Amino acid sequence: MTTAEATTSRKLTYVAAIADGLRCALREDPLVFVAGEDIAGYGGVFGHTRGLLAEFGPTRVLDTPISEAGIIGLGVGAAATGCRPVIDIMFMDFMGECGDEILNQMAKMRYMFGGKARLPMTVTTMAGAGMNLAAQHSQSLEAWFCHIPGLKVVMPATPYDAKGLLLAAVRDDNPVVVVFNKRSLGMQGDVPEAAYAVELGRANIVRAGTNFTVVATGRMVHEALAAAMALAQDGLDLEVVDPRTLQPLDIETIVASVRKTHRALVVHEAVRFGGFGAEVAAQIQELAFDHLDAPVGRVGAPFAPVPFSPALEKLYVPNADRIAAEVRRVVGLQV
Repeated sequence: MTTAEATTSRKLTYVAAIADGLRCALREDPLVFVAGEDIAGYGGVFGHTRGLLAEFGPTRVLDTPISEAGIIGLGVGAAATGCRPVIDIMFMDFMGECGDEILNQMAKMRYMFGGKARLPMTVTTMAGAGMNLAAQHSQSLEAWFCHIPGLKVVMPATPYDAKGLLLAAVRDDNPVVVVFNKRSLGMQGDVPEAAYAVELGRANIVRAGTNFTVVATGRMVHEALAAAMALAQDGLDLEVVDPRTLQPLDIETIVASVRKTHRALVVHEAVRFGGFGAEVAAQIQELAFDHLDAPVGRVGAPFAPVPFSPALEKLYVPNADRIAAEVRRVVGLQV
């Protein structure tokens, strides 16, 4: 790849960046294939595999029966025998249908074979609320998978990261769960034309700041940036950190930020109780306790299923206003 190719960029939507990442992966390795429900002829219910069937054919872009357990089983067997499957689970909520294959087979196989087996398998899925798809099609369950040894978990927040993290996942010799966000699909951003990988396990400081750290995941990165703009009027200069990879977590970058700013807030769309943010908050207090001027704050969804009602769902999903209010609470400003 030449320098010009690496830097040539164009505006793509988040969903187009996913398709572009898959296209690059299929082109660069004949052992890569994509399988899932409605991803071939229909191009995916979200449009993220559109055009792939015409270019690569039905042996590399496969429609599957409606059986999540079977689809993951296909991927595990194919990966163990030398392929690099990308298995698409339409909604993250459906991951429960293939729990045993993920928990006891995909995550454990390399360990059970003493490191002699490789499992270069990528599982892509769509998470998040805000589209009035109700309680069974709107959940953010990334904390489940971060808790399973043997899995890597990434959450792209931008079109650039959607392509780059996906390619890094496909190239990795371990199983990786890539959690995309449904409400981000139309978001536009700069995406290089060439194939590139965003390193797994490396956080991104999206906005540099001096007196408050916000660690945000997925779409909440953009809500945190909006909150930072609003809070600048209060004299608060927020640093926004996007972990990008939740497992393994780049805690070093997060802790370095907190040691500089002395305050922290963790934000995710998932239910607050038992969420990924609790782990980040715990590690911050373990590794940077003496640098904290206030307890670590957390923002997440209420402990309830995602409502179908548009008005209730709007109240349910965390946003910039709730982030700003929690930041003010942590620093002791009147809310």
